[in-house]
Parts: sequence; structure tokens; C-alpha cells
Amino acid sequence: MAEEDSSPSSAASQEQEQFTSRGLTVFFVTAEHQTENLTKAATALSSFASINSSIGSAKKLVIKNFKDKPLLLEKYTEKTWKKLKEAVQAIQKNTSVKYSLEELYQHVENLCSYNLSANLYQQLRLLCEEHIKAQIHQFREDSLDTEPFLKKMDKCWQDHGRQMVMIRNIFLFLDRTYVFQISVLSSIWDMGLELFKSFIICDQKVQSRTIEGILLLIEKERNGGMVDRCLIQRLLTMLSDLQIYQESFENKFLEESSSFYAAEGKKLVQKREIPGCLYHIKKLLEEEVDRVRIYLRLNTQKLLIAIVEKQLLGEHLSAVLQKGLSYLLDENRTEDLSLLYQLFSRVECGVQVLLHHWIDYIKKIGSTIVTNPEKDNTMIQELLDFKDKIDFIIDTSFLKNEKFIVAMKEAFETFINKRPNKPAELLAKYIDSKLRAGNKEATDEELEELLDKIIIIFRFIYGKDVFEAFYKKDLAKRLLLGKSASVDAEKSMLSKLKKECGTAFTNKLQGMFKDMELSKDIMIQLKHYMRSHNIPGNIELTVNILTTSFWPVYVPKEIQLPREMEKLQENFKNFYLSKHSGRKLQWQSTLGHCVLRAEFKKGKKELQVSLFQTLVLLMFNEGDEFSLEEIKATTGVEDRELRRTLQSLACGRAKVLIKIPKSRDVEDGDKFSCNEEFKHKLFKIKINQIQMKEPIEERAVTTERVFQDRQYQIDAAIVRIMKIRKTLNHNVLVTELYNQLKFALKPSDLKKRIESLIERDYMERDKENSNQYKYIA
Repeated sequence: MAEEDSSPSSAASQEQEQFTSRGLTVFFVTAEHQTENLTKAATALSSFASINSSIGSAKKLVIKNFKDKPLLLEKYTEKTWKKLKEAVQAIQKNTSVKYSLEELYQHVENLCSYNLSANLYQQLRLLCEEHIKAQIHQFREDSLDTEPFLKKMDKCWQDHGRQMVMIRNIFLFLDRTYVFQISVLSSIWDMGLELFKSFIICDQKVQSRTIEGILLLIEKERNGGMVDRCLIQRLLTMLSDLQIYQESFENKFLEESSSFYAAEGKKLVQKREIPGCLYHIKKLLEEEVDRVRIYLRLNTQKLLIAIVEKQLLGEHLSAVLQKGLSYLLDENRTEDLSLLYQLFSRVECGVQVLLHHWIDYIKKIGSTIVTNPEKDNTMIQELLDFKDKIDFIIDTSFLKNEKFIVAMKEAFETFINKRPNKPAELLAKYIDSKLRAGNKEATDEELEELLDKIIIIFRFIYGKDVFEAFYKKDLAKRLLLGKSASVDAEKSMLSKLKKECGTAFTNKLQGMFKDMELSKDIMIQLKHYMRSHNIPGNIELTVNILTTSFWPVYVPKEIQLPREMEKLQENFKNFYLSKHSGRKLQWQSTLGHCVLRAEFKKGKKELQVSLFQTLVLLMFNEGDEFSLEEIKATTGVEDRELRRTLQSLACGRAKVLIKIPKSRDVEDGDKFSCNEEFKHKLFKIKINQIQMKEPIEERAVTTERVFQDRQYQIDAAIVRIMKIRKTLNHNVLVTELYNQLKFALKPSDLKKRIESLIERDYMERDKENSNQYKYIA
């Protein structure tokens, strides 16, 4: 640099030259001291400018760079490279370096400043290449076992990495200036990786032994052996850094994993029970995830886990389920089922296969409950318990999967209708047992919850008309005999049925409740009527007025009532018809019941008995002993009903009559007398009728009535469809009927109804096509 009239010296051998201009000293220095002295010169110039300004000089100082770089000293390049080479070789031999890092770095910077970067980079590359080439020989010893070989490879790689870091630190200026500016050149670190990859790892024999060795260690670990995980991790990092992890290791590793777990899967299915099998699969999957976390690459995880899942589960889905699903479900092993679901969810089609076996299990167990007549007494309770169990498994083990919920409903609907009509009948009987008075098994809340569960079972039943017939018959008994546990519970059940089936289904049932409420009002009016007409009577009469169309059909039975009872009936008839002219009253004696006050030697008792029991007991006010035939003639009660009545009075728990001879059954010629010695701890005693099993004929009558109702519904549906369509093919008509009617249909029944309507001229067959029907207006 110079003032405007100064110029640099051309003498290359001279280390420094001195010029003086107006008191300013300027130095020319060699490259080694250039930076430091330039700083000093700038400081001096700044001071000089201040002085010059103070003495009033107007001369402006201008500082310019060298027009040409100073020349290097002779043999400087050669000496400098020698130092750098010695340092690199010392690093490669793991010996101490004689020169400081700062000095070596400065040498590299100086050489680069004089456009020697390309030569310097090439010399460094050759130096590293020679060193790496010399390393290959140690890996060609066939005597080395797998683990020592891998350790030697690991040491070589670790040494190489450490050496390249130190070398790069020395040549950092070269790396950041020259190499950075030329895109085709690799950085010093990458150059080291390329050389290691080219001359060591890409050697076919060395690479093969390295990969096979790593795979052997992994297989040993999978078989329960102890291995150096850190060694595997470092070697796989090496492959990854050298960018050959996928092509040289991953593909082969996945193939080996597939073979290993294919064999493992077969052993699992053959030897282990399903719980043990599931937990072992879970353990193996966790081990593989841990393996990825410790030493495998993260992008290997998805491929690896998919292979493990496929070989351990995907290939054996049905075998695993056939082996133990029923056991898990039978034993309520919810935790095991939860694990099963989680594992199957990981495999393609796993959930679908599980769903298929799940449906089969429900149908199988459900069918054993429904189709076995020996289980009729417990069928509904078993179905409720089974439904609770299935719901609990879906909630806790199958994560409320909607597919499983839908499949469960379809399975229940299938097996519960394998036995037509019976489940509907038994469900009505079950509800009757729960709504009867005296049922103290549950609180109001528990009863409400039970009714909700019953409605769910009710949904699955096709024969809802059968349910309605039996439910109505049992409801009538509960209402008329005062045996309902709770009016609120009765109305709650009615509300649920209405919500489920609509108003038409519950109209008659609601009418029964309405009749009972109106009857209470009529009884109040009757009392006023009797008082106003001064009608005497020491018997309290309660009458229920039933609308025939709402209630079950009861066959009237003629009996002979005592004179006082007949008079009461006549009084009520006069009262009622005076208010409702044109109506017809028919007394149903089978539904009547009475409260009698009786005196025995042991004390007075109050007996709650049926009307038939009342007629028998009242006879003993007139005599001490009567035969079966005498009682029958006096009361007029039908023979079978009378025998059952006498059996309840003389052979039950409360023996108010004595039967001669003593026996369980009432036979012709048996005689009966009042048991004067009768005693009981209670004052009010309810003497139940002997409850026969549901009479076959009574059940048949109810079923026949339902069948008749169905005939009318089928006829109405056929006429309705034909009236709209006018002309219709037989198959289309049958399909329409299946869609409209809410009960199970047999093709033969439909054919009979079609023939019946043709005979009655509601429709006719097409003359050209007998399979075609025409509606006759």
C-alpha cells in the first residue's frame, strides 16, 4: 500500500523496505506476517491522519490494497506441504503431531491464498487414499471369527472417523473456500467416506462378511443370546453414513427376518396355548421395536414390523382363533381378548377374520340356549346374561367397534328365531314373573334397567304378535288379581313397547289400564247408588268392567253362587245398565277372588281365596263333611277346576280342609271336612290355587289365535298390494309380503292365502301366465 506518490518495492528477497513521506512509515511484509502488520499499519495511519488534521494540513490520505500479492519465499510451498504431510501421517498412525494446530491451519491458509488449493486438495486425497488402501489387508484373514472380525471393522471405522475429523480441522480453510466453491468436489469429510467405502466396504468379501456377521449377531439376540448391541449400532451407523445401509443390509435383513419369524410363527401355533401365544407375539413385536430404537434405522421399523406381524399372525389368523377364541370368550378373559383384538387390528384382514369367528361363536352359544327345550325355564335369563357378557366384551376388549356391535345384533337375530314363537312366549312369561307382586329381587332402578335389557332381546324376535298375545294374557291376570308389583313399572314397560312397536301394538294394552281406572270410578258411584237406594248388604263388592276387544277371550263358566252373591250381582247389573243402556254384561267367574273371615279353634283368620275356593269353603257353613260329588253338584264348578281347587285347600301348605283318604291327588269318592285344628302364624293367609304347568290346550288356544290373526294380516297385505299394483308376478308379490309383514312366513302359508283370495274373487290368475295375478276391483 502507499500514499498517492508511493509504490511497492519489487525486490522479492528483501523481507521489508522502509519509506518516509511526511513522517509516515509504511512496511511491506511477507505473507506470513501480512495480517498482523497490516493491522499495525492501519493504526499508524489513523494516528497520522489525526496529527495531520491538527496542524491544519488539507492533504487527504488514501489507502489502497496491493496491486500484486507479495511473492512467497523460495521452497516455502514444498516445506509447508512437508509439514502438513507429516501431521496427516502422524494422525493416521495415531502418534503425536509435532506442530500446533494453529500453525498448520495458517500454512493451509497461506497456500490457499496463492492459488495452490487444487494441488493441496489432490495431495491430501492421495495421502488419505494410500492410508485407507493399506487397511484392507487386515480384513482378508480367513482365520478371524465373526465377532473379532466385526470388532476389527468397528475399530477401523472409528479410527477413520476420528482421523478425518482431525484432518478436516487442519484443512478447514481449504474445505470452506476452495472445496465449497467447486460443486463437483466432495468435502474433506465426504472424501474420507468415499475412500473408505470404495477401498474397504465395497470389497465384496469384506462387505459380505460384515453384513453376514451383523445378521448372525441379530439372530443370536433373537434366540435369547447376549450380544454387543453398541457394536451392532456402530456398524449399522457406518453403513448408513456410507449410504449402503438399504442396498447391502436392509433388504437382506428383512429377508432373514421373514424366514426367522415364519418358522417362529409355526412353532407358536403348534406348541403354545392361545394366551401364551398372544403374549409371546406381543413380546417379540416389542423386542423388534426396541431393536429399531437401539441400533436399526427408523425407516426400517415399518417394513420390519409388517413382516413380523404377517409371519406371526397374518399367516395363522384362523388357526389362532380356532385354537382358543372360544376358550377366551367362555372364560371372560377380557385382557387376553383385548390383546387379541389389538394384535389382529395390526394385520390386514385380521379384524374381519376375528369378526367372522366372533359371529360364529355367538350363533353357536345362542343356539344351544334357544333350541334346547330343557332350558325353557331359564332361556330368557341365560339370553340376558349372554347379552350382558357380549356387550361387556365389546366395550372393554373390542373398543366398542361398530362392526362388532352390528354383527352381534345380526347373530342374535339369527339364532333367537331358530325356534319360532317359543322365545316370544317365554319372554312374555319372564316379564310377568318380574312384574308380579311379591317379586323383591330388585329395586325400582334395577327393575327399570332389567326392562331396558328385555326390550333389547324383544327387538331380535320376529314373532312379536305371539309375544303380544301372551303378554296381554299375563297382564290381564296381574291387573285383575291385583298382582302387579308396581303400576309405574307396568306403565314403563308399556311405554317401552309403544316406543319400539308403535301405538297400534299397544292400543289394547293401554285400553286394559283405562278399563281398570274407569272401574274404580264406577265402584265409587256404586257405593253412592246403594246408599241412596238403601240397599242392604254385608258383603263388599268390587267389580271390574272389561271391554271385550281389549282383553283376552275368557270362556264363561257357569257356577252356582250363594243367594247373597247373586243378589249383589243383580244390584250391580241394575245400577250399571241404568247408566249405560244397550250394553251387555257377562260375568267372568274364573277371575273372581274373595276375602273370607274364618273361625278356628286356634283363633280367627282372614283367608284370601279365589271365587271357586270361596264356593267350596262356604259349603262348610252348612255341614261338616262333603264328598267330591256333593261339592260339585252344589257349586257347579267344572270337574278339573274343582279337583284343583280342593287340592289347594286340602293338600297345600294351608290345609284348611281335611281330605279322606289322605293323598296328594283328589279322586272320585274322596270326602272333605273342615280342619278345626288349623293354625298359622299369620292372620291374613293367601291360599293360592295349585298352579298347573301351562295347560297344553291353553297354550295351543293362544297360539291358534295368533295364527288366525296372522291369516287376516296376510290377506289384508295381499289385497292392499294388489289394489295398488293391479297386476303382479308371484315372486314379486311374495317379496313385497316379506317386506311388509313383521313375522316369520313360510312360502306354503303364503300360497294358501293367495289361493284363498282367488277362491273368494279378490284376485285371479292371468290366463296366459299362471304365475301372474290380477286384482279384481
